[in-house]
Amino acid sequence: QQTRSMAVFDASDEESFDKMRDMFGPVEIDQQLRQAIQFCWMGLPKDKQNVDELERQVRRLVDRAIRDIREDFDQFSGDKT
Repeated sequence: QQTRSMAVFDASDEESFDKMRDMFGPVEIDQQLRQAIQFCWMGLPKDKQNVDELERQVRRLVDRAIRDIREDFDQFSGDKT
């Protein structure tokens, strides 16, 4: 099994985006999400390390990230209707 520690994509390659999308498929995304959840657990104070608090914090962070993406899209899309 080959592991990837770093990938380089050539911006002049018209298929570069497709290659990157293929590399970051559902399995890679799942692994990254699970790692982020683990980091969140480790970041919680010991007295708050329980599943309910973990879920609350992960959902808070995801909600904020999605809200920011929507705001950024609105600001940079050029559609000011």
